[in-house]
Amino acid sequence: MTVNLLDFSPNGLIRFCEALGEKPFRAKQLARWIHQFGESDFSRMTDLARAFREKLAGGAVVRPPQLLSDKTAADGTRKWLLEVGTGNAIESVFIPETGRGTLCVSSQVGCALACQFCSTGRQGFNRDLSVAEIIGQLWWANKALGRDPKGERIISNVVLMGMGEPLLNFENVVAALEIMLDDNAYGLSRRRVTVSTSGIVPAIEELQRRCPVALAVSLHAPNDTLRDELMPVNRKYPLKELMAACRRYVKDAPRDFITFEYVMLDGVNDTPAHARELVRLTRDVPCKFNLIPFNPFPDSGFARSAPDAIRRFQGVLMEEGIVATVRRTRGDDIDAACGQLAGQVAPRAHKSQRTKMTEVTR
Repeated sequence: MTVNLLDFSPNGLIRFCEALGEKPFRAKQLARWIHQFGESDFSRMTDLARAFREKLAGGAVVRPPQLLSDKTAADGTRKWLLEVGTGNAIESVFIPETGRGTLCVSSQVGCALACQFCSTGRQGFNRDLSVAEIIGQLWWANKALGRDPKGERIISNVVLMGMGEPLLNFENVVAALEIMLDDNAYGLSRRRVTVSTSGIVPAIEELQRRCPVALAVSLHAPNDTLRDELMPVNRKYPLKELMAACRRYVKDAPRDFITFEYVMLDGVNDTPAHARELVRLTRDVPCKFNLIPFNPFPDSGFARSAPDAIRRFQGVLMEEGIVATVRRTRGDDIDAACGQLAGQVAPRAHKSQRTKMTEVTR
């Protein structure tokens, strides 16, 4: 049986090497070749013993998702469409900025949560991504982007904000996070890796225990009535429970605040009254707000808030001492902006989507 080495967490790679009769330090050497150098040919891993390389060639591969398309927007944003089998494809987006480069990674094929303003959610859910399919996006992007003139990697930050709800694919996401943080792999700091969630409360608490990284919460409404309508997940994990989980998470988080993401929908959630509600809701949660102008997609039924409405909304928050930034829309000319990722999601029974919602509470 051939195994994909991109599926192994750091400890998993050690166990794999030990099963081949190799010392644990061989796993560190192997991880450096795979993740730091982007090497998939065992014969080129020259500091590994020939016998070890032959064992690897006989039963292992380094296989990232297959590239289907590579598009670059006018502002330099780059989007890859990656094939993950059975008619499915996922999207990853690289956002270049002054002083940093951020890769937005997908965690599922589609999404079960059906948020009304999200293109991915409208497509439904097909399946979770494997560890190899999650970390393979970073592997592929590093290889495609290369390094800067100083020899440093172009990607400095990773956000799990692409297709899917990361915390509904918990074990695979945590294994991928461990690879991202491992000094022998990508060596990213916990502050530079962000998991974005729609508010899966039990999984937030488990992430706090297992692998606390920066946390972003998709909020998008200041009260349960509106959030129930926009985000069905709120009916299972209402705002009172979510805010309590956020307060607990900050105690172990690498950053001393939670980022609340808030998409600005014209005439829906963008009034000063909504902003004042948000102030009351988050008063006891150390936080900052990332206000996101809605990025349209076909038949969404929503429109982007006017710039003046966004400024007024931001002003209410800032007057109360809350840091509130407005996200600059990037890559919308190639449908790479927030909420626009769609990929290719093969149909699957709705029963599977309902199952995903209940599994996390077990």
